[in-house]
Amino acid sequence: MDTCPLIFEPILKPKIWGGRRLEVLLGKPLPPEVAIGESWEVADLEGDQSVVRDGPARGKTLGQLVTEWGSGLLGSAGLFEGRFPLLIKYLDAQEHLSVQVHPDEAMARRLGGNVRVKDEAWYVVAAEQDGCIYRGFRSGVTREGFVAAIEEGAVESTLNRIPVKPGQCYFLPSGTVHALGAGVLVAEVQTPSDITYRVYDWDRTDPATGIGRDLHVPEALECASFDPVDGAAEKRSHVADVWTTVTRLVRSDSFIIERVRMAEGMNQLLSLARLVIWMVLEGKGRIKFSGSGDPCEFGPGDSVVFPAGLGDCHVETEADCALLEVTLP
Repeated sequence: MDTCPLIFEPILKPKIWGGRRLEVLLGKPLPPEVAIGESWEVADLEGDQSVVRDGPARGKTLGQLVTEWGSGLLGSAGLFEGRFPLLIKYLDAQEHLSVQVHPDEAMARRLGGNVRVKDEAWYVVAAEQDGCIYRGFRSGVTREGFVAAIEEGAVESTLNRIPVKPGQCYFLPSGTVHALGAGVLVAEVQTPSDITYRVYDWDRTDPATGIGRDLHVPEALECASFDPVDGAAEKRSHVADVWTTVTRLVRSDSFIIERVRMAEGMNQLLSLARLVIWMVLEGKGRIKFSGSGDPCEFGPGDSVVFPAGLGDCHVETEADCALLEVTLP
């Protein structure tokens, strides 16, 4: 099969802290009366495989395409411990997420298996007036002080609380203690890992069971970083031409994120020659490509994977578009 643009069926994750805004703001059909916290857009994990929604590769899993297309999908990008190197999501926090941390490199090496480094970034799609995130510790907080705060139920007092607004982006390398605040919806780009160590869950209980969720305090303390963390959003740079504006949001060893705006009526030749992912936030259009299959239509909430071997294609926009473009260093 020739390579083609890919859009996958979302993998919806009910969460105790989730809401309904993925449907309201991004047009994702949600099951009725269920709080959905996450929509996994591009996933190649042990228990979660994205399945192509339509087009020539319809019904294929991402893991199958990694095997079948190889460098035709990835180009010069390597696998991440045998898996597609990115995990792409949306998160809708109706309530605060738990205060948590992800494995650092030392822990991932020691434990192995599905314990992998998890670097991630949040792009704020929507936020209520008092929306915030928690990222890293306040100045002067030590490991001993954090342990005492856990025992006293005062974890929030140790964290940097950062008010956020749409359009801001925050990088969260593994080892960073963090939490997504209530009223915030983000696009999340991360390395392919789903290991989270919860250290505090706001004293909440599951309405279905009346029991609090498990915490992982020893594991969290083992990999938490107490280095100072800047509270500001990531610095950005801009490039513009007649049809597009590109804003660099994050550059890390794991991924690069840029926000791209495209004007209505654009008909642009793309010669990418590398793996590229678009997370479409606004607008709609189509991608015309050689080979079998109709043009790939995209709209808000779609995540489009451009395989490295796709070759030249054309993008036509029917409305002004805003999207996140994710690539690998």
